[in-house]
Amino acid sequence: MRYSYEYKRKCVEMYRRGVYPKTLEGVSEETFKGTVRKWFRIENSQGPDALRHKGQNRIWTPEAKLELISQVLSGKSYKSVAFEAGISDGMLYQWVRKYKIYGYNGLIDKKKGRKSKNPDMKKININNPRKLEESEYEELIRLRAENEYIKAENEVIKKEIALREEKQAALLKAKKQQSSKNFVKKDTN
Repeated sequence: MRYSYEYKRKCVEMYRRGVYPKTLEGVSEETFKGTVRKWFRIENSQGPDALRHKGQNRIWTPEAKLELISQVLSGKSYKSVAFEAGISDGMLYQWVRKYKIYGYNGLIDKKKGRKSKNPDMKKININNPRKLEESEYEELIRLRAENEYIKAENEVIKKEIALREEKQAALLKAKKQQSSKNFVKKDTN
């Protein structure tokens, strides 16, 4: 559930006076009280503006992550470091875990998403292709001419094969006819 900034401030003020606000419907009392205590700690460590909704997530540099991790490794609790930084303790726990496994390289954000099937392929902008250099243009002309020559050569080879097959079929037909003429039925009378 998302709470408004004014509602959070009101709950924190009531908590300061020693009174918990009325628990909302659909939320357990224990969970709600924990949330109010969390808001109180956030406001104490970062000021009242920390309770406002942020439009965008903050992008953490590996150096800033390392600074928070070093505080945890020196003995401070996850929750206290996370409240001071304004992040969840679960995120800080993940950073520490990655640091312990991979070292500093574990703190560097990696590309997200599925890997390309063919990483060598580059996207080409069809609307605005780059201009060819003179040597590339000459090579392109040479390759096109070579391609035309190979296509013509293939056509000649295909025609030769077709003629050879026709000749072979004609020879086979002639042999069959010859053998059928030589084979005369004997009269059984």
